[in-house]
Amino acid sequence: MGPLRGNKKKRKVEKKAEDNSLVSGSSEEGSTDSWDILSKIIAGNPSSSQLLDKFKSTFKVSRKTFEYICSLVKEHMTAKTHFAFTNGKPMSLNDQVALALIRLGSGNSLISIGDSFGAHHSTVSQVTWRFVEAIEEKGLQHLQWPSTEQEITEIKSKFEKIQGLPNCCGAIDTTHITMLLTSSDPEANTWLDRKENHSMILQAIVDPDLRFRNIVTGWPGKMNDSSVLQSSNFFKLCQKGEKLNGNKIHLSKETEYIIGDSGFPLLPWLVTPYQGKELSETEAEFNKRLLATHVVAQRALARLKDVWRMIRGEMWRPDKHKLPRFILVCCILHNIVIDMEDEVSDDLPSPSSLHHDPGYKQEVCESIDKAGSILRDKLSMYFSGK
Repeated sequence: MGPLRGNKKKRKVEKKAEDNSLVSGSSEEGSTDSWDILSKIIAGNPSSSQLLDKFKSTFKVSRKTFEYICSLVKEHMTAKTHFAFTNGKPMSLNDQVALALIRLGSGNSLISIGDSFGAHHSTVSQVTWRFVEAIEEKGLQHLQWPSTEQEITEIKSKFEKIQGLPNCCGAIDTTHITMLLTSSDPEANTWLDRKENHSMILQAIVDPDLRFRNIVTGWPGKMNDSSVLQSSNFFKLCQKGEKLNGNKIHLSKETEYIIGDSGFPLLPWLVTPYQGKELSETEAEFNKRLLATHVVAQRALARLKDVWRMIRGEMWRPDKHKLPRFILVCCILHNIVIDMEDEVSDDLPSPSSLHHDPGYKQEVCESIDKAGSILRDKLSMYFSGK
């Protein structure tokens, strides 16, 4: 994982609960009834498959994964302050995890979520932050670069099955996490990007199963892909030859590498498409294969934002020191769902959607390393059979 740098709208501009919120009505009575039903499922008394489907669409995870997450965070979340509903009833560990997952998954306001749960909005905020701390502490094993030769070999094999690229270890892409900052914020201009939005960058390297293997976040959205990459520890390790240096399959003299789009520099360990309009047939074929493989990174980022909606929309004056940690935890939860072999709920947006960064056009990086150019040419020749 790369280094991290480091609330929703004010009450008067709170947005209404979305369709995927816990309840459809706003009355306290309706909220309590709906929460009581889901509480029975959490407690282990599901009454129908329809209710289980409601559970998954509400919390974004299966019952099995919910229980696993509870086991991960139990020690941290039960060691400090105890929380209660507005009626005085103490919140159980399951209640707290449910509350945090709703907050991260719905993107709804603290007030609307608190009303749905029968909890004060400050309690929603505190419980969610406690959950973030717990996942950071106990869940990082779910977001790691492959540590064994067997694991990296399996990744390379899966990538090769997509479009034939040998020795590929990952696909890299970036997305913008947008914010709403006021002009009175002294740091507002720092976060203004080329689309005149306030945003923070998330860079991710993804494996063929859409799992995040390395992330970098916390940098202002005005930075281009190349600059964010070069700021990362992953870049430094690769430049030193300490990553992407394992055994090879096919092309035995060539290095392992990751792939990126034309926003990234061409490097000895990062392969990008050929640029220009007049490409040879061999170059065009290579581009087709590379871009079809790179789709895994786009799909992963699209799913991340589709499921963990707190980081999908515009956030009102977020704490810029805490936001990278929220982003990290959403990425960890994304991986936990994959590791637990959860199936994506039918009512979630299709994972084939690639629109994770609407409104941002592809930038082009002109930086070309000679060794990277040689590697790309040899890969291109490999596909042409020459």
